[in-house]
Amino acid sequence: MSEPPLKPVLQKPPGYKDPNSPGVQPGFRPRPRKPVLPPSFHPKKKSSSCCRVCCCCFCIFFLILFLLLVICGAVFYLWFDPKLPGFHVQSFRISRFNVTKKPDGTYLDAATTTRIEVKNPNAKMTYYYGDTAVDVSIGEGGDETELGTTTVPEFSLGKQKTTSLKVETKASNKLVVDGVGDRLQTRYRSKSLPVNVEARTKVGLGVAGLKIGMVGLTVKCDGITMKELEGGDMPKCVINVLRW
Repeated sequence: MSEPPLKPVLQKPPGYKDPNSPGVQPGFRPRPRKPVLPPSFHPKKKSSSCCRVCCCCFCIFFLILFLLLVICGAVFYLWFDPKLPGFHVQSFRISRFNVTKKPDGTYLDAATTTRIEVKNPNAKMTYYYGDTAVDVSIGEGGDETELGTTTVPEFSLGKQKTTSLKVETKASNKLVVDGVGDRLQTRYRSKSLPVNVEARTKVGLGVAGLKIGMVGLTVKCDGITMKELEGGDMPKCVINVLRW
């Protein structure tokens, strides 16, 4: 008798695992791998968070301090209404003016008296002035010639008060360029000679009995002619604060 034909053996697909195999336990699942996070996702140290809190507190403190200073400044300005002092050249007189030509050059001999009016327009503040150095010169541009410097002692100026400072200067046998001496003398005779006055001092405030600081102050009165002053004009001077 012929043998029955053999059934072909089925091939197992790739990756097939027999559930009856003793090496594999039913219900077993491999542990998932922990994902690798980028450095930016790593938890930060506590010290960095503490620094951030300190910086925030520091900024808030200075912001509050700045706001308080602004509020105090606004209240001070609204209550006291501070105004800068006023400076005017009240008069200028030349008591002696001689230009002498000698073999070795041209010499200037001059003596002047200047009066400067100082006003305090404030109704609630007093001004305190330190020693004031006053320079006087005549001419303009390349012809400007110094006539000396005088120091006025310190003084105070009460509320809405006015005072006059007397400044005397002189130049004895001052050597000048020949052409400059001639032009100065010509303009002196025609009363068109420009007069320049510069004062350097320090000023402080008196508020409610308290004296507040001293800051530098420079006052310039340039280009004033003798004819203007004799006509009664009192040109206002330019004030520069914090410059001395």
